[in-house]
Amino acid sequence: MRDYDAATAFLGEWGRFQRLVFFLLSASIIPNGFNGMSVVFLAGTPEHRCVVPRGANLSGEWRNASIPLELRDGQEAPSRCRRYRLAALANFSALGLRPGSDVELEALEQEPCLDGWEYSRDVYRSTIVTEWNLVCEDNWKAPLTTSLFFVGVLIGSFISGQLSDRIIPESPRWLISQGRYKEAEAIIQKAAKINGVPVPAVLFDAAEMQDSKPQQQQKAILLDLFRTRNIATITIMSLLLWFFTSVGYFGLSLSTPDWHGNAYVNCFLSAVIEVPAYVIAWILLRSFPRRYSLSGTFFLGGSVVLFIQLVPAELNVLSVGLVMLGKFSITAAFSMLYVYNVELYPTLVRNMAVGATSTASRLGSIIAPYFVYLGAYDRFLPYILMGSLTVLIGILTLFLPESYGNPLPESFEQMLKVKCFRNGRQTTGIRNSKESPKSLVTPL
Repeated sequence: MRDYDAATAFLGEWGRFQRLVFFLLSASIIPNGFNGMSVVFLAGTPEHRCVVPRGANLSGEWRNASIPLELRDGQEAPSRCRRYRLAALANFSALGLRPGSDVELEALEQEPCLDGWEYSRDVYRSTIVTEWNLVCEDNWKAPLTTSLFFVGVLIGSFISGQLSDRIIPESPRWLISQGRYKEAEAIIQKAAKINGVPVPAVLFDAAEMQDSKPQQQQKAILLDLFRTRNIATITIMSLLLWFFTSVGYFGLSLSTPDWHGNAYVNCFLSAVIEVPAYVIAWILLRSFPRRYSLSGTFFLGGSVVLFIQLVPAELNVLSVGLVMLGKFSITAAFSMLYVYNVELYPTLVRNMAVGATSTASRLGSIIAPYFVYLGAYDRFLPYILMGSLTVLIGILTLFLPESYGNPLPESFEQMLKVKCFRNGRQTTGIRNSKESPKSLVTPL
């Protein structure tokens, strides 16, 4: 059969139909941004401390001294999860003793927040953390709740995808691979009408359809993504790329309230920085090889995120700038992955491959809140982990095949090889209808 791109070249590259599909696909993804990033504020953790009830029979001086101080980010601050034992403080208050001068506070017994917490309202009026008290002993529930939120986003994305299928036309290339020529012809004719171009008298003749029947009879299953060593290697590497890229992207996005300054301004800047990132990604995709573009952006993003821990504490603006640069790089790489992943797989399993890697990405977003939560132990630990993983996948990308300038593969035989398998013989493992079983070579 003729090459699909050659058969549909009369439509043009960027007509009204292509623009319509592009904007419909873009519009269908917009709600995901609101859903995914709203958790930054819905699950925000404000400053908090133990409640000291009004009936505790404490003098004003003892009430002010009831919360012990702890070292946090190099400075002393009131404890978030402990208080001095109120029964002992009430006795000292009744005896007229004064904290600090008559009683050494550091030697007093402490207790957890038995009466709950009081939360700062400076940034958030109410979040799931303040409503359900997901702090201190229960602070592990906050990232769990955020992860469940992303599970909901995953389910919502699936439902949204099902609904968009009713509006956005199916891919004619895929329909042809399934032998559904009449449906493909109808979509192509509609596209030609919208673009205002004449349709050839014959799009697909009987001989072409007859020649392509053996391939049409092949039904793709998930295991086809692991059919040979080369394909399995590409699939596993792609899954890892999507997973760790999603961890870095959502980890940096969810950590915006922890940056220096106003959380709302930080979130706004985090969103704005994505606009030039997409522009740069578009330029790189049009002009440079995929592997080096991806690897370069991963290295840049991972390196600057790792460098944050070396910035002096008083240079907060520089720290925020480095995080923004890291977000810029990872966003650019994330957007390029969608194009690169499509170019690696043949039409028969292309949708399945994108679906599998996107699922790995969603799993990464579910894990990301736990990376952010590690900041409770060390503020730089999340950045160290995310930066290291981003540099690692930058190295991993260099072993994938280069797809820039190559036509989209239509069959497994046309798939490019992983760099380490370039010189080795590779079979697809798919039996041609004209071959006998004895002629097949089992891949290692």
